[in-house]
Amino acid sequence: MVETIGVIVQFLPVIFILFVANLAQKLREEEQPYVALAALAYAMVALIHAALALFGVMALLAPLGLQAQPELQAQMEEILPVRSWAWLGWGMLLPSLLGLALLTKPARRGVARFSRLDADNPLHAVSSSMSMFIPVYLSVTLGIGLDNLSMQLAARAEETGQPPVTIGFLWVQTTLFVFIALIGVGWLTRLSLRRALDRLNIVKPSGREIAIAVGWALVMVPTVMLLEAGARAVGLGVDADVETLTEQLIGPLFQSPWGIISIGLAAGIGEEALFRGAMQPRFGLIATSLLFALVHSNYGITLATVVVFLLGMMLGWLRIRYNTSTAMIAHAVYNSTLALMAVTAAQFLNNQ
Repeated sequence: MVETIGVIVQFLPVIFILFVANLAQKLREEEQPYVALAALAYAMVALIHAALALFGVMALLAPLGLQAQPELQAQMEEILPVRSWAWLGWGMLLPSLLGLALLTKPARRGVARFSRLDADNPLHAVSSSMSMFIPVYLSVTLGIGLDNLSMQLAARAEETGQPPVTIGFLWVQTTLFVFIALIGVGWLTRLSLRRALDRLNIVKPSGREIAIAVGWALVMVPTVMLLEAGARAVGLGVDADVETLTEQLIGPLFQSPWGIISIGLAAGIGEEALFRGAMQPRFGLIATSLLFALVHSNYGITLATVVVFLLGMMLGWLRIRYNTSTAMIAHAVYNSTLALMAVTAAQFLNNQ
């Protein structure tokens, strides 16, 4: 319950900023004064980036202070162990500074040359700036360390008797992703629900599109397995910390059929609505796939990150060639198939 409330609180500022930016863009389209609302949206994003940048500077300076106070260092390691202060500090500071830069028109004009972003659109300005929250999120994960996060999750699960990710939490997060996607493209401000869904390219898929989605997903599964086998053959095996953390996050969901189905459906609906539906038409295929890979911070920067990037490219192509609904089905089938294979393999090994 605490985790569910936490993720809702985490996303509320993003939803509100997108709502305000859309109101500003609506006034702009109607040729009415919009600068005040746009400035409010920019100020809120800038405030978040400034706070993150300040935390980054503090993280870079923290080792000096902790070395001078051994007792404080011991307490810090017990409360929040940090694997790399450099990753934590620079990983928060640099993306935040870039996010601040993207709020300026010269930077947006530069980005607009390589994307479909409109440098004068306040919604595009805050969206591109807030995309820098994703590398910050990844850097915090890497700074703390996958092994430290794994130990913290294990301790919390033992204390509460609840897994870190429940089916309810998964669907709340998915609902928020869909809501952000809808609000982001203009629902409740500039577009009706039908027009917002059309902008996201979420439509009723045809039988052919369903078959194509399932086919691509089932092709991607053995492709990923071959890629991982090849990586192991050259000494680039799966990271043990990634496996442990991933098992703690989603392993409990494998214990029920609804959990396995939810792993596929939730990711397919929520992530595709946000990344392929809302972001890709403006950020482009490659940038969206990269952000999609980085948001899976539990993989760190490993072979699994490359796999997710390639998956994002394939799903992005399906969005371009067909629609977001086709990408949703492919993503859901891919995730559920991998989950079923993991459960089957575990049962087989247990019976040996």
